[in-house]
Amino acid sequence: MSTKYGGYAGKVLKIDLSTREVSEYPFSDKERELYLGGKIMAAKIFYDYVKEKIDPLSHENMIVVSTGPLNALFAPSSSRFNISGISPLTGILTSSNCGGDFGVKLKMAGYDALVITGKSEEKIYITIYNDKVEFKNADKYWGMLTGEVQKEIQKDSADPKLNTGKIVIGPAGENLVRYACVVSDDRAAGRGGLGAVFGSKNLKGITAAGTHKPEPYNKEAFKELTLYWTKKLRSHPLTGNQLPKLGTAGLLTPMQSKHLLATKNFSRGQFEDFEKISGEEMAENHLVKNAGCTSCPIRCGRVVKVEGKEVKGPEVETLGLLGANILNNDIEKIFEWNYKLDELGMDTISTAGTLAFAMELNEKKLWDSGLEFGKTDNISEIIEGIARRSNPICDDLANGSRFLSQKYGGKDFAINAKGMELSAYEPRSAVGQGLGYAVSNRGGCHLNGGYNVVLEGLGLSINQRTPKGKASFTMTFQDLMEAVSAGGNCLFTTYAFFPPFLIKNPRGLVTRIVNKVAPHIGFLLYVAGKFPGILAVNLKPLLPHPLFLSAATGMKFNFGKMLRVGERGYTLERLINMRLGITAADDTLPKRLTHELQDENDKKSHVPIDVLRKNYYRCRSWDKNGAPKAKLVKRLGILPN
Repeated sequence: MSTKYGGYAGKVLKIDLSTREVSEYPFSDKERELYLGGKIMAAKIFYDYVKEKIDPLSHENMIVVSTGPLNALFAPSSSRFNISGISPLTGILTSSNCGGDFGVKLKMAGYDALVITGKSEEKIYITIYNDKVEFKNADKYWGMLTGEVQKEIQKDSADPKLNTGKIVIGPAGENLVRYACVVSDDRAAGRGGLGAVFGSKNLKGITAAGTHKPEPYNKEAFKELTLYWTKKLRSHPLTGNQLPKLGTAGLLTPMQSKHLLATKNFSRGQFEDFEKISGEEMAENHLVKNAGCTSCPIRCGRVVKVEGKEVKGPEVETLGLLGANILNNDIEKIFEWNYKLDELGMDTISTAGTLAFAMELNEKKLWDSGLEFGKTDNISEIIEGIARRSNPICDDLANGSRFLSQKYGGKDFAINAKGMELSAYEPRSAVGQGLGYAVSNRGGCHLNGGYNVVLEGLGLSINQRTPKGKASFTMTFQDLMEAVSAGGNCLFTTYAFFPPFLIKNPRGLVTRIVNKVAPHIGFLLYVAGKFPGILAVNLKPLLPHPLFLSAATGMKFNFGKMLRVGERGYTLERLINMRLGITAADDTLPKRLTHELQDENDKKSHVPIDVLRKNYYRCRSWDKNGAPKAKLVKRLGILPN
């Protein structure tokens, strides 16, 4: 099926692992207009497929690997691709974004997405080269680490000189660890356990390459925007200074100062040894060089050494959760564990959250796992054991914190939302982020939750504990980030939405006024959400993404239309999750975060989830049960199915 729009390959490939039948999955230009690509495209495919609950580790689950129209056009920071499926960790739809080059290579093979169904009887991997799809035996690769298997698959290809894109799993995926990830190069589609879905289908990995070259609809406009936006990203204080200089690890110090750094299983928001695990410590004493994804001018990736080998360094989530949250101040241990987890194919966030919960269970004498806060000598062994489910303790740990709380107790301090462990931001000092965790479609995710914490201390400094305006900001940021991701861009490019003078002058008069006023403009965002025509403008200096999408595809985009695409995707995922059993009761957080005060002297130092959730549902036009209203679904053009 071809397309009249630029940027797209024009085909979606369906692969049935049970029958080894390869066919084209129909995806029309009308659907491209409504759902754009990436995770929203995947949501549409799942919406058409999911009718009732699905066992995530059964042959009935699907895998959708999807790209956006900017992939392979080499716009700034546009190599991101998506993997979606029903999560073994949460039981609901999950999507995981990845920065390796597989999305670019898949587009060059001639496909916008892969739809993978069924289950292979033997262990296999799949190679895709243009129209040629092959199923190859993977017995000799089973058990290999993610770095090793990518090298070996490359050596065994028909043309070893042809650089293929790869997605693979490690031992954790093979052994159905419920938070196993999928790896491309040294980047991970980490959240939700999609590596276990691959493993359940006996699928070790996929390679892709080809000779197709997607073209933008308006080449001259696209080229001009690329030069313009690259310059802007390099000059912005966040994307041109902080991220290149310190990476995301640079956020750890401001998290500490704002009481946002999850410490000792989220029992508090500050860690006395934070400097030893900070971005400054990594940059000054351990950084080998910067790294970055294909076509990215930001280059926020860190390269460090583990046992003399240059490897990818940890992000702020990993530093915080394998540092402060388990009371570990040894940054070199975090480097070691981060590398080991990537090689084994496990999500660092869920691994770390599960370890911290097990430590507190042990401390409270509910379960003796041998794990203790501040004790690090057995962590490497435990991580290896989890990936291989090598003993009863590691077998339990491989199922995540919600499972452990159901088996051993401690539900009130099992730090997850909908079964997914939270990232490193302590929400009692960022209640908007707390709301985002609770209502996020994929569970305890800071990004799918709208990343309000960037307003609450990590970019601006609006009142961290007021519920005012937070529901509207959460909704708006969620919709914006959904659309940016669906287009194929890295979400870090949205940092440049904040005017540079606000970031450069955090104590300046204008910045202080903005921080003071921001919570009170939620109503304006609410109105704009109801009447997106109000935002039918383009904000080139702050958010050129709509202009990029217009130049790439030939569709007419503006800020309002982009938000509407994001809203459609977010609503679609909610409708899917309702079929999988999600209700308003699931849009919550553990009592530690909603009922226990972070600061005994501040009665507002908890997440007022009931108020926030009620406001959020109203902003979203969802009913009191958390269901999108029929009028909203119709307005978004989502057809009943």
